[in-house]
Amino acid sequence: MPRRLIRTIRPKLPHGRRIDYPRRGRTNWRRWVPSWRQVLSGALLGIGVLAGLFAAMYASVDIPDENIDARRQGTVYYWADGSQLVSVGAVNRQNVTLADIPDSMENAVIAAENETFYSDAGVSMTGIARAAVSMVEGGETQGGSTITQQYVKNTYLSQEQSATRKFREFFISLKLSNKQSKAQILQGYLNTSWFGRGAYGIQAAAVTYYGIPAKQLDPSQAAMLASLLKGAEQYDPAGGKGNHERAVERWKWILDRQVEIGMMTQGERDAYTEFPEPRKAVKPTSLGGQTGYLVDIANKYIKKRSGLTAKDLARGGYRVHTTFEKARVQQLERAVRSVRKRDLDPKKRPEDKYVEVGAASVRPDDGAVVAVYGGADATTRFANNADTAGVPVGSAFKPFVLAAALQNGDGITLDSGYDSTGHLIRSGTPTVTPTDRPGAVAVPVAVSTTLRDALIRSANVTFVRLGKHIGLKKVKEMAVAAGLHEESLARLDKSFPLGTSTPSAVRMADAYSAFSNEGMRADPYSVTRMTRDGETVEGFGKPEPQRAMDASVANDVSNTLGIAAWTSLARDGQFDALSGSRALDDLSGGATDGDDRMRSAWFIGHAEGLTTAVTMFRNKPGTPQLLGMQGVGGDDAERGNALPLRIWTSYATGK
Repeated sequence: MPRRLIRTIRPKLPHGRRIDYPRRGRTNWRRWVPSWRQVLSGALLGIGVLAGLFAAMYASVDIPDENIDARRQGTVYYWADGSQLVSVGAVNRQNVTLADIPDSMENAVIAAENETFYSDAGVSMTGIARAAVSMVEGGETQGGSTITQQYVKNTYLSQEQSATRKFREFFISLKLSNKQSKAQILQGYLNTSWFGRGAYGIQAAAVTYYGIPAKQLDPSQAAMLASLLKGAEQYDPAGGKGNHERAVERWKWILDRQVEIGMMTQGERDAYTEFPEPRKAVKPTSLGGQTGYLVDIANKYIKKRSGLTAKDLARGGYRVHTTFEKARVQQLERAVRSVRKRDLDPKKRPEDKYVEVGAASVRPDDGAVVAVYGGADATTRFANNADTAGVPVGSAFKPFVLAAALQNGDGITLDSGYDSTGHLIRSGTPTVTPTDRPGAVAVPVAVSTTLRDALIRSANVTFVRLGKHIGLKKVKEMAVAAGLHEESLARLDKSFPLGTSTPSAVRMADAYSAFSNEGMRADPYSVTRMTRDGETVEGFGKPEPQRAMDASVANDVSNTLGIAAWTSLARDGQFDALSGSRALDDLSGGATDGDDRMRSAWFIGHAEGLTTAVTMFRNKPGTPQLLGMQGVGGDDAERGNALPLRIWTSYATGK
């Protein structure tokens, strides 16, 4: 046999042995060195096993439902100008779309957290490797996750730091990358990330740190907020020692990094040299001060117009745009506090204890509620003094009696009145014939007071007679037509024209607006628009104006109320406060006065396009009845009746 052929013959392997290892025909250590074929076969086998395991794990891990916390949002209420009033709910989060997030914010986050976001498969192999090493060493997993992985952790998993959670995160991220677009993932990430100060998501963060919606962030502010994603506890400039320095360095690095990876030019970067200091850290948004009262009024209106229940609202996620004007609300609150501080002294006068104030300002043109004062603080006294019936309106009710008489009184005018015998003289020079004898001469009979003067002087006897003459039912109908709730009206007895009814300040302001708006009025409204998850909640069109009385009647009453307001101002020495103010141009107002024996004081005034009702009363906790007003504010306050006028004047003039 040729020698070359003999060399190619390999010895047979022992029975049952299929792999030549240790290798036969080799001696010493060479027996243990695998051939290249064996190395290649082993590598292919290992890859196959790993691929099989990977496929099995990929198939076994499903994308779970979003966790409850990721879905939970606050309900956000907005001022009339669109700025945020308050976010209410367990989680301060308001989801927004990428259309409402500036590109600079997206770029800052990608540069800081995951520059390969748009090209990677949604996972970081180094991150999973670190998790494996940590698991072997018995430690916690490390960071370095992609944006997709962080979004998965925020939305689908717990915040537990373990290798098991890290592996699940890895496979869910792979699946999610195949199911959702990069835009969807980035939007979800920005809406679920924690930015500190109680803010989840970029919208809440923008409002919390800079007082603006996310779409108004500039690149410098965006870089600062992006730095918080590394850890708000360490990078919130207002945090602990070293936070500000760390925040500035991280901010600079993020801006520079955007230049390095082509997201920003050097010229654009050079425009941002000063650190964008955020607002001071404050306590989480609450319903304190007037905020709770505003939300209360808005929610009542929402339930009435949309059919939503308190349980529905508790789900959160709504965007509620209100009619409330921030400057007006603050001005009204300052006016109340100023008068209380100046004119009430509970330590000196026991009568000044337990004094409560409620006020509401309505736009006559359409019924929009622009400001309310519900009490000192909604968290300590939740009863809303601006929108709660129960306080008798007193002589401020008399304009409705006059309007009913002018509308339905068959020739009754402002110059009509009662003679000394109680007979109604409609108009002209009243005369009577004293006897029936032929040739008897008619003699003039003086009207004790005209209806115009009776309203200005708040003459009780005249209005009791007038109510009886035209019928209390017609007076009630006029009050309801003007906007007072029927259930707030008192029983129809002889005291009804004197104001025993108990409407709210909101309703009184709205009803008086009919006098200054030529007899037209609309139901008061406080919400202009409402959405949830981008979908409009129906039912919030403006209430349609309705005619409450003839224009001539409204004008007659309004003109008379103008004289009444001037009289009240003169009596209380308030001309100086109004001097030089445009409020004098269309001033009118009705009020209670010192002769009233109701347990309340009111002033409802119209000026500068707004009708505002102010009420004052005494309410001791645990006492079912209101306390008397005698002595409140001292002798010159006329049983407290001068104080609502002073509040209104301060509010109308901003002084």
